[in-house]
Formats: sequence, C-alpha cells, structure tokens
Amino acid sequence: MANDVPPDGTFSEKLRVPEALTFDDVLLRPKESRVEPDEADLTSRVSKNVELPTPVLSAAMDTVTEADLAIAMARHGGLGVIHRNLDVDEMARHVEKVKRADELIIRDVVTARPEQTVREVDELMAREGVNGAPVVNEDDEVLGIISGTDIRPYLEVGEQDDVAEAMTEEVVTAREDTSAREALELMYEHKIERVPIVDDDERLVGLLTMQGILQRREYDNAARDEEGRLRVGAAVGPFETDRALAIDEAGVDVVFIDCAHAHNLNVVDGAREIKESVDADVVVGNIGTREAAEDLVDFADGLKVGIGPGSICTTRVVSGAGMPQISAVAQVADVASEHGVPVIADGGIRYSGDAIKALAAGADAVMLGSYFAGTAEAPGRVVKMNGKKYKQYRGMGSVGAMQSGDDENRYLKEEPEQEEDYVPEGVEAATPYKGPLRDELHQLAGGMQSGMGYVGAETVPEFKERSEFVRVSSAGQAESHAHDVVITDEAPNYSPDSS
Repeated sequence: MANDVPPDGTFSEKLRVPEALTFDDVLLRPKESRVEPDEADLTSRVSKNVELPTPVLSAAMDTVTEADLAIAMARHGGLGVIHRNLDVDEMARHVEKVKRADELIIRDVVTARPEQTVREVDELMAREGVNGAPVVNEDDEVLGIISGTDIRPYLEVGEQDDVAEAMTEEVVTAREDTSAREALELMYEHKIERVPIVDDDERLVGLLTMQGILQRREYDNAARDEEGRLRVGAAVGPFETDRALAIDEAGVDVVFIDCAHAHNLNVVDGAREIKESVDADVVVGNIGTREAAEDLVDFADGLKVGIGPGSICTTRVVSGAGMPQISAVAQVADVASEHGVPVIADGGIRYSGDAIKALAAGADAVMLGSYFAGTAEAPGRVVKMNGKKYKQYRGMGSVGAMQSGDDENRYLKEEPEQEEDYVPEGVEAATPYKGPLRDELHQLAGGMQSGMGYVGAETVPEFKERSEFVRVSSAGQAESHAHDVVITDEAPNYSPDSS
C-alpha cells in the first residue's frame, strides 16, 4: 500500500505560525507629555496629494456614503467615499453635488434667457434646486436676474409671460478677484443674496451666493481642494475604467479601487490601468500583508488595509482567510512608509481608541462604516424596533448588496442566476440611529486627540514615532471596559454593546 503520509514535519511546519494582533490585544503606553488634547493636530494624508484636517473616511457602502454624508464629512474635516452600487451617471452626479456644495464661486451657473417663459424658468430652478438665476443673452452678457420671489405665485406676472418682464434689470455684479468679505458687504449694502461674477466684457463667469460665503465661514476646518471646493472620494471596481473616467471628469479627488482582495494579480493590472487613465489620486485596496504592499507601492497613491475586520463582514469565517487588523496595518505600513505612500486602516474600529491605535500601528487615516451608518446623513433606511430607532446597515458582501451591485468586480465571482447561488461574505443588520454626523465625528476626533496627548505628540507623524504598544491579556481587556456597575447614563462615545 502506498504511503499517503507526507514526510515527517511537512504539514506540521504550517503550525509554526507568526502571531497576529488586533485592537483589543494592545494598548498605547502612556508617556511623559506636555501636550493637551485640544492642541493635538490630526492633519494627515490619505493619498500622496490629498491631506485632511481629520484623517477619517466614511466607507464606500450603499448604506453609509452618498453625497449628503460625503458633504457632511468634508465640512468637518474628513472624507466621504461614495459607494459604487450606482449607475455611472448617477455616481458622477453625487460627486458633482459634493464639489458644488460649498463653492465660493459657482462656475456651473444655472441661467435663464429673456425669451423663456416664467413657467419654464420656475420649473428649471425647482429641478436644479436653486432659488435664482442670472438672465443672459446668447453671448452670456448679464441682462438681469430672476428669483423665486419674483415669480411665485405668479402674482405680478403670468406663467406664460417672458422672463424679461419679470426679471430685475438693475444687477449688481462683481469681478473674479472680489474677496468673500467684499462680496458679503456688497450683498448687505444692496440687500441681495447672489452676485453674478463677470469678466471685462461683462460676460458671466460665475456666481457668488450669501449661502456659500456663510457656509465657508461656518466650516473653517473643512477638507477642501486648491479651489476651495469640498474633497470627495468615490469607489470603482478594479476593471471599471469607464466609471473611473466618469468620476474623474466630475471632479473626484481620490479614486478608491474597491476589491475584497486587491493582491490578486488581475486586480493589480486593472488598478494600474485605472491609475494611468485618471488625474485623481488612486488608492488601492483592500490588502493585509507586506507582500501585497510591495506589489502595489510602485504606482498606488495610497493603500487601504483590511481583510475581514468589519462588523458586518464574514469573510474570515466564510473563506478562512484574513489578517487581524493591527498586524495587517503594521505590515503594510512597514513597506508603504519607505515609499511615501499613505495607509488607510479600513474596518474593525469600534471606538476612538481603536482609531488612534491604528495610526500608532502605521496608518495615516482610518475608514469606518458602522460608526457612521446610523447618522442622519447616511442613506440607510430608518426602522423602529422595540420603540427605538435604527438605520439599515449591510455589508457590501451581503446578498442584498451583491444583488444591487457588482459582485464580480468586488469579490471576483461571477453573478449567479438565482439568489440561493450567492456565496455572501457579509450580512445585513441594523445600527442604532445616532443623529447628525457632526456629533459622531467630533467624539471620534476628540478621542484620537486624547490618545495623542497621552503619548505626548502634537502631530500625527510625531505620534507615529513616539507611540509604543503593550500587550493586553483577556483580563486586561475586561478591565479596560466599564465593569462591575450598571450604567445609568451612557456616554456619547462609549456603548457597552460595542465591546
């Protein structure tokens, strides 16, 4: 009988495995410090050319990030990454909505012609979501301005009258070099809310609005590009060059290659092709090993780390593959830091302490899904259970997300004909409704600053250099949480249900 047993030790050698750690396995070692938490500067890069005041990203999931949440993220210093379970044109519109949200000078101005009817312009403004429009001729010379108050509810003019009869002909205009302060003074002086920007030939080149100026002043810590527009990211599949080109044209700042296993050589080739095709930075993910980083750093503008750590991800138990997140981040950062490529830790973060541990392990920013899925701006559906409000939250590897998206691109599997043929790597769930994103991001960033204070670091690079880990036993993990008490008044940044 043939000997089917391999030579002694062949398989047993596989059990000589390296140790891998995640967030609960470690704590930051406190150090001498003169840094107060409020003094800590969280500014960090998410890609080679994009820097954020708050290095936090919202996940590219269809129950987490669309335009409304991406706008809120950018206004408060972070970055929203729009999911790709949208058709290409709709996705481009979401990107454009973010880029236009806080424009100081609106370049893509909704205009009216004097020969149009009042009804036509009223419908145009309602469709475009604006309350006023400059009236221009065929040479884009400004003839007047018309607003909703001029025409609704058709008290002074009929809906079939020409715009020329309803518009305000005395128009206050300004030049492109007009500052926000000068424009605001002009608006107060003339009791108007918008000022057309014209060139030397009186042709319309943009529009300044009071709302835009006030928003700019309100969100002074926002993540903005060189032109002052809000930053936004968006996800594409590794073989979706057409989608990448469309969102690049729409003005996206960072294209995120969205794949469960980016260390697939076909994915690497596809990501490289996309990088060569777009002007935006390209972040590639997800990966979890040193070897993967080595194969990507020569062209990627950023690397996203996380194989199965998400709260609704079942990749590790379904496939048996994965890497605990702290070890994964550290391995990738060992390689990426040598090439100046930022690292994003994606998944597994339940508390602000986890986020700052990820930075200590070598990440430059963190990405969260469930943390933001319960916010008012997230697109998930609100449901009521046992008298409490929750929002729908599902993994992009869940059956529902796969059916409405592109399973073949994300999980490298062909789309089956019947539902029971799916092999999901995620679940559908509900997360407590939390209210405005602003409050959640404030608590997260504040906790991260506290961690920097304990280590004695004022900046993220200094923190990464000074921070050290200590190992924590299961008893130490239990000791870290509130224990031996009944919590009667929960803190806004801690829930025992998350432990």
